[in-house]
Amino acid sequence: MAERQSEDNRHGAGKTEKDQSWIPKIVKKKMCTTFLEDALSNGERCQCGGEHSIHSSVATGDFFGSAVISQWDSSVHTSEYPTDAFGELEFAGAGRRHSHFLRLSCDTPASLVYTLMTVHWALPAPNLVVSVVGGVGREKVKSWVREVLRQGLVRAAQSTGAWIMTGGLREGVSRCVGEAVRDHVGAASSSSQSKVIALGVAPWGLVTNRQQLINQQGSFPARYYVRNTSKDSCYLDNNYRAFLLVDDGSIGQRGGETNFITNLENHISHLRTGIRGSGNIEIPVLCMLISGEASVLKRMDMSLKKSTPWLVLSGSGSAADMITELLSDLGPTEPPADGEGKDSSIAGLRDKVKEILKKYFPNEKSLDRLVDQTVSIYQNRQLITVFDGEQDGPDDFDTVILKALVRACKQVSSNASEYTDELKMAVAWNRVDIAKSELFNGDIEWKYEDLEDCMTAALVNNKPQFVRLFTENGLNILEYLTYERLESLYQSLPESSLAFSLLQHWLRERHSLTGSFHNHSPDSVDGKYSSPLKGFSRSEGLSLYEVSRLLSDIFGGVCRPFYYGPLGLEPGVNAKKAAKHVKKLLKGDCPYSKLPCAYPWSSLFIWAVLQNRREMAIYFWEMGGESVLSALSACKILRELSKLEKETEIKLSMKELADRFEKLAHNVFSSCYQSSESRSFTLLIRTSPVWGGVTCLQMAVAADARLFFSHDGVQTLLSQIWWGDMDSSTDVWKLVSSFLMPPLIYTDLISFREHKVRHTDSLEGQNTTAAFSLGDLTQHTEEDSKPEDGHHADNTDGEGESTPFSLADIVQLEEDAEENAALRSAPKGSNTFTHQHPQHLFIVHRWRQFWFAPVTSFLGNMLMYFLFLFLFAYILLVEFRPPPPDGPAAIEFVLYFWVFTLFCEEIRQSFITGCTTWSQSLRIYIQDTWNKFDLTAISLFCLGLILRMIPSLYDYGRSVMCLDYMVFTLRLIHIFGINKNLGPKIIMVGKMVKDMFSFLFFFGVWLMAYGVANQALLYSYDPRPYWVFRRVFYRPYLYIYGHIPLEEIDAQKREDKPCTDNVTLIHEGEEPCPTSEANWLVLILLSVYLLVTNVLLLNLLIAMFSYTFSKVQENSDVHWKFQRYNLIVEYHSRPCLAPPFIIISHLNLFIKRILRKVPSLKIKHFMLDLQGRKASRLKTWESVQKENLLSNQSKKLQDSDTERLKRTSVKVDNILKQIRDHDCRLRMLESEMEFCSSSLLWIMEGLAHNDMIKQTRPPPLHRDVVPTPTLHQSDLADGKEL
Repeated sequence: MAERQSEDNRHGAGKTEKDQSWIPKIVKKKMCTTFLEDALSNGERCQCGGEHSIHSSVATGDFFGSAVISQWDSSVHTSEYPTDAFGELEFAGAGRRHSHFLRLSCDTPASLVYTLMTVHWALPAPNLVVSVVGGVGREKVKSWVREVLRQGLVRAAQSTGAWIMTGGLREGVSRCVGEAVRDHVGAASSSSQSKVIALGVAPWGLVTNRQQLINQQGSFPARYYVRNTSKDSCYLDNNYRAFLLVDDGSIGQRGGETNFITNLENHISHLRTGIRGSGNIEIPVLCMLISGEASVLKRMDMSLKKSTPWLVLSGSGSAADMITELLSDLGPTEPPADGEGKDSSIAGLRDKVKEILKKYFPNEKSLDRLVDQTVSIYQNRQLITVFDGEQDGPDDFDTVILKALVRACKQVSSNASEYTDELKMAVAWNRVDIAKSELFNGDIEWKYEDLEDCMTAALVNNKPQFVRLFTENGLNILEYLTYERLESLYQSLPESSLAFSLLQHWLRERHSLTGSFHNHSPDSVDGKYSSPLKGFSRSEGLSLYEVSRLLSDIFGGVCRPFYYGPLGLEPGVNAKKAAKHVKKLLKGDCPYSKLPCAYPWSSLFIWAVLQNRREMAIYFWEMGGESVLSALSACKILRELSKLEKETEIKLSMKELADRFEKLAHNVFSSCYQSSESRSFTLLIRTSPVWGGVTCLQMAVAADARLFFSHDGVQTLLSQIWWGDMDSSTDVWKLVSSFLMPPLIYTDLISFREHKVRHTDSLEGQNTTAAFSLGDLTQHTEEDSKPEDGHHADNTDGEGESTPFSLADIVQLEEDAEENAALRSAPKGSNTFTHQHPQHLFIVHRWRQFWFAPVTSFLGNMLMYFLFLFLFAYILLVEFRPPPPDGPAAIEFVLYFWVFTLFCEEIRQSFITGCTTWSQSLRIYIQDTWNKFDLTAISLFCLGLILRMIPSLYDYGRSVMCLDYMVFTLRLIHIFGINKNLGPKIIMVGKMVKDMFSFLFFFGVWLMAYGVANQALLYSYDPRPYWVFRRVFYRPYLYIYGHIPLEEIDAQKREDKPCTDNVTLIHEGEEPCPTSEANWLVLILLSVYLLVTNVLLLNLLIAMFSYTFSKVQENSDVHWKFQRYNLIVEYHSRPCLAPPFIIISHLNLFIKRILRKVPSLKIKHFMLDLQGRKASRLKTWESVQKENLLSNQSKKLQDSDTERLKRTSVKVDNILKQIRDHDCRLRMLESEMEFCSSSLLWIMEGLAHNDMIKQTRPPPLHRDVVPTPTLHQSDLADGKEL
């Protein structure tokens, strides 16, 4: 792995070097320009720490300046030059990824450095910055401090996505932090490794072997050698991701980096968390003090003055213990008071501080300066939190950090709520466990206003657990999600996502249509954190119109456009007109922006699915309604996006999530089907207002949800639709007999489902079942509410769990609605039923039951199509007469008319796709493979007809007609797809054809290679293109089947044939003579060619076919059931008459649709529009079934071995925590007992030397062995006397 990382780093070095070539022009270093002699070095060393020899002549020649100035100052005695140390750092022998490093001046702007780290070094932006201070040099770090760093700090950094800033050297606390990060990286996953960033900020002059880093052009990488020693040293630590080597001109001295670190912390603390700064809080910065010397007080004072909070580890060392004692002894009630006693209070405070400082730093000379710094620290004590690691332990260290930051935030902003700030930080760190245990435990009553901003941050930054937590604790999604906020969520999409680029495309299209195009690329936006989708104004930014266009493009016209209602657009409106309307709407007050979103959960669900956010999408699916349709819609979106995604990993995750949603749809529908078959059928054909009027069946077809179609409930519905009112077990011979002899339908040869008479006395009088309304399908939704209603006797069997009607009554309504209406309607007060003959009604009803069933339509079309092919073949073989005036024959005109009716049927099919525009209907029609077959066949027929009418082109016309007959015959494959045995085989053939094209590519290359070489070796000259083509391609192809002309190839078997070598005669058409010089090579090539083609390539083809067969055979039932649906839909929508008699139905349709404007009842394939209470009851029932399914799955998950192991692990952790707590208390008790024993011993010694008390017996002795619990009488007496 180390070699691979090293290789990757070398490949990327050129690009990295080019990207960072600007660094020396902006970033500077510092060098000492004035030599000030150090009094202790006898003139050999400057006060900057550098030797006399490394200073320039100008620096050493300024004797007057050095005589006047006695103290060296970095800001005065140094000059800046372009930096000469930057790039990537490779630790020799470490085998780890390269680290970034930069030598920079202590005066470098912090904003520049932060941009360099996050943009050019690609470090992830932090959600928290912990700056570890103290513990430098050779100071020994206590064991419990190491445990806090390993178990507390690094784990908290991993859970929050934090930066850990230390000195970055192999000494003290910095080395401990590096080792803790190393252990974490070794044990954590790759995703968790990137969350912990260790950043070293060290003085340049203190780094050992720093000369190895110097390179004017940058080092990519610089090899850095570290002496392998267990002792602390000033080498750079290889466990850090980046190093900022701060140069103040000094060498071997500490403290020059203090101002830079303080400025960097202050700059980061004013930036916001989240994607492009979209979070609702600024990045928290926390300084952690571990031990430390007196110089740490200066750093602490500077940070506190900039409102940076501090966490002090009590008991870790000098400075930390001093701060702890300062805060505990002086207490919170002793700040300097105002008024007359102010001076005395300050003086008293300084005296106490001085005593504490002398205790911990007795050797410090500048004590007054330390007192001033300590007093200033004490005045900002509200920003300081003390952590006692020996008592608290490292387990709750992240909670301690959180509370320390909240405490500081409360002091900085007086208007902020403590709980709100803590919640914001918990969201920023994605610590839902802290939020549940500390904030949502029932003690706090949260309001909607408190959760609104946090909800937005959780949505944008993909934190579904917080979204779930907020919705469960008071956030009303109906109030939260307005159309304006929904637009802002789309504007906050990550720039790297596919949805972002697609929305940008539609945004540019809108600008181009309206003439207001602006380049909203990320580079053109001036705002540091503004999204390119927001634009410079509301009209130029992203709107719901772009989202609607994107969804329409994904769904491909299956459903109506989304969000057209709020935008005030009508379906089918022109794109340019719609763009202008949207621009005008956005420039105004935008009335829809403040309106609540109509379907909030579904809108958020679409938003999450477009970003491929798995957990969030599943949660929104659980919360939303119409579970089956929503899952199928997500499946459609993800599969369409996966076709456009270029990243392989993201593409696979999209496909996996699409399969997950398809399984969810299948499982929910299975639960619904087990609960109630009739309601589940209604669920499949109900139109959804949420998803643009689409049904589950239509969306499943669009999403290619084959698993969903394989469900028994879907197939049962399709079978009822296919057979209509006939029994699905009817034999084929009975169906064919009734088709050829229609009177048989009135006998008992075929069983029909009969229906009871439906009474509607108040409106229609008495009526028969020939005309069911669509409300019959939802009768089961009212069974519970109206069990005894005699005016609505639609349920024929009285059972709520069975299908109470024939679905053919709903989905097979005949096109002539006028006749049905005539049978149903009558004037008020008239009794039409008494004037109708029951026998006549039975005849009409039974006739419709048989001929309007899709299976009858299929049978009629199949029989007539066979007759058509027979007629076509008869004409080609017998009656294909010459062109006019001798032909064509009269029977050929019948064929022309027949094809014309087929063409009319194709035109009708292209207009019944249910789309709003003609272009969408045509696109959907063309997408079907068999429709392409039909168009090809009809086009070839028209071409052949034109050619056969022209005498000079008659033969070509006949050839085209013969080819067209093959196309028409192949069309039979589609008809046979309804058969359960033949259907999967048709799918296999289609996939094998694709495999064959791959085979033909390899075969064609090998064929051409051999054919050209063989032709050139056999015939030295042959200018005839036709014969050359035959010998190069056609003959080698026949070799596969054994047709090898050895008499031409083998010179020993050639027969005497007339041929010539004369070029002139060859041009005149004579046969050229084959050559024999390289006949041995021809035979070798023939052997190799046959070996490769007949053995290698053919076996490869067989293997490909076998794989395809086995793959399809495993899921043959699923493939066939999905294919069956398309065939059922096609023949359900077709008129009952087959070509050529179908022209009668076409004329009827033309009169009703074009002339009389009567709407079609079949154009929406069995789509049911439910309104009001019926729709609500069905939606509630579906939600209940979904909840039952999720509950069962949750129980199974809880009972699994994995979950049991997790629960056991949590319990063990809790027990270990309690044991540690008890151990800590035990140590405290031992300490107190030791104190008590020492005190008693001291008392006893004092009493022993005092003559006031007379001793009656010797003092008790210490026993190592515990005595037995038996007490003797003498002991009791001694005890009483004592």
